[in-house]
Amino acid sequence: MNNKKVCGMLVAFAVLAAFNATAGAQQSSSGQGVKQDAKAVGHGVGNGARDVGHATRHVAVKVGHGAKEAGVGIGHGAKKAGIAVGHGARDGWNATRHAVKHVFHKDD
Repeated sequence: MNNKKVCGMLVAFAVLAAFNATAGAQQSSSGQGVKQDAKAVGHGVGNGARDVGHATRHVAVKVGHGAKEAGVGIGHGAKKAGIAVGHGARDGWNATRHAVKHVFHKDD
Protein backbone atom coordinates (compact mmCIF):
# COMPACT_ATOMS: atom_id res chain seq x y z
CA MET A 1 0.00 0.00 0.00
CA ASN A 2 1.25 3.45 -0.80
CA ASN A 3 1.05 6.50 1.42
CA LYS A 4 -2.04 7.90 -0.29
CA LYS A 5 -4.04 4.72 0.34
CA VAL A 6 -2.90 4.49 3.98
CA CYS A 7 -3.71 8.16 4.63
CA GLY A 8 -7.08 7.79 2.93
CA MET A 9 -7.90 4.77 5.07
CA LEU A 10 -6.85 6.58 8.25
CA VAL A 11 -9.02 9.60 7.38
CA ALA A 12 -11.96 7.35 6.57
CA PHE A 13 -11.61 5.50 9.85
CA ALA A 14 -11.28 8.77 11.78
CA VAL A 15 -14.47 10.11 10.16
CA LEU A 16 -16.25 6.84 10.82
CA ALA A 17 -15.11 6.83 14.44
CA ALA A 18 -16.16 10.47 14.93
CA PHE A 19 -19.56 9.83 13.34
CA ASN A 20 -20.14 6.74 15.43
CA ALA A 21 -19.02 8.54 18.58
CA THR A 22 -21.55 11.32 18.04
CA ALA A 23 -24.32 8.99 16.92
CA GLY A 24 -23.69 6.62 19.80
CA ALA A 25 -23.21 9.23 22.50
CA GLN A 26 -26.30 7.88 24.22
CA GLN A 27 -25.00 4.31 24.21
CA SER A 28 -21.64 3.94 25.93
CA SER A 29 -21.23 0.27 25.02
CA SER A 30 -21.36 0.94 21.27
CA GLY A 31 -18.76 3.71 21.73
CA GLN A 32 -16.39 1.21 23.32
CA GLY A 33 -16.93 -1.18 20.41
CA VAL A 34 -16.08 1.53 17.88
CA LYS A 35 -13.03 2.50 19.91
CA GLN A 36 -11.82 -1.10 19.99
CA ASP A 37 -12.52 -1.53 16.28
CA ALA A 38 -10.62 1.65 15.42
CA LYS A 39 -7.72 0.48 17.59
CA ALA A 40 -7.65 -2.90 15.82
CA VAL A 41 -7.71 -1.18 12.42
CA GLY A 42 -4.86 1.07 13.51
CA HIS A 43 -2.81 -1.95 14.54
CA GLY A 44 -3.57 -3.62 11.20
CA VAL A 45 -2.48 -0.56 9.23
CA GLY A 46 0.71 -0.28 11.29
CA ASN A 47 1.54 -3.95 10.79
CA GLY A 48 0.94 -3.66 7.04
CA ALA A 49 3.16 -0.58 6.80
CA ARG A 50 5.93 -2.37 8.72
CA ASP A 51 5.72 -5.36 6.37
CA VAL A 52 5.95 -3.08 3.32
CA GLY A 53 8.99 -1.37 4.84
CA HIS A 54 10.72 -4.69 5.48
CA ALA A 55 10.04 -5.86 1.92
CA THR A 56 11.37 -2.60 0.49
CA ARG A 57 14.56 -2.89 2.53
CA HIS A 58 15.06 -6.50 1.42
CA VAL A 59 14.74 -5.55 -2.26
CA ALA A 60 17.10 -2.57 -1.84
CA VAL A 61 19.74 -4.77 -0.20
CA LYS A 62 19.51 -7.34 -3.01
CA VAL A 63 19.86 -4.63 -5.68
CA GLY A 64 22.80 -3.03 -3.86
CA HIS A 65 24.66 -6.31 -3.48
CA GLY A 66 24.10 -7.16 -7.15
CA ALA A 67 25.46 -3.78 -8.23
CA LYS A 68 28.52 -4.24 -6.00
CA GLU A 69 29.26 -7.67 -7.44
CA ALA A 70 28.86 -6.38 -11.00
CA GLY A 71 31.20 -3.47 -10.29
CA VAL A 72 33.84 -5.73 -8.77
CA GLY A 73 33.62 -8.09 -11.77
CA ILE A 74 34.02 -5.21 -14.20
CA GLY A 75 36.93 -3.80 -12.21
CA HIS A 76 38.74 -7.13 -12.12
CA GLY A 77 38.17 -7.62 -15.86
CA ALA A 78 39.60 -4.18 -16.59
CA LYS A 79 42.63 -4.91 -14.42
CA LYS A 80 43.30 -8.17 -16.26
CA ALA A 81 42.92 -6.45 -19.64
CA GLY A 82 45.32 -3.69 -18.57
CA ILE A 83 47.92 -6.21 -17.44
CA ALA A 84 47.57 -8.13 -20.72
CA VAL A 85 48.00 -4.93 -22.77
CA GLY A 86 51.05 -3.99 -20.70
CA HIS A 87 52.63 -7.39 -21.19
CA GLY A 88 51.91 -7.27 -24.91
CA ALA A 89 53.49 -3.84 -25.21
CA ARG A 90 56.55 -4.99 -23.28
CA ASP A 91 56.89 -8.09 -25.49
CA GLY A 92 56.57 -5.88 -28.59
CA TRP A 93 59.25 -3.53 -27.29
CA ASN A 94 61.60 -6.41 -26.55
CA ALA A 95 61.05 -7.86 -30.06
CA THR A 96 61.68 -4.47 -31.67
CA ARG A 97 64.83 -3.89 -29.62
CA HIS A 98 66.14 -7.35 -30.48
CA ALA A 99 65.44 -6.78 -34.20
CA VAL A 100 67.21 -3.41 -34.18
CA LYS A 101 70.25 -4.89 -32.44
CA HIS A 102 70.27 -7.76 -34.90
CA VAL A 103 70.08 -5.40 -37.91
CA PHE A 104 72.92 -3.22 -36.64
CA HIS A 105 74.96 -6.21 -35.36
CA LYS A 106 74.88 -5.03 -31.76
CA ASP A 107 74.41 -8.61 -30.45
CA ASP A 108 78.16 -9.21 -30.31
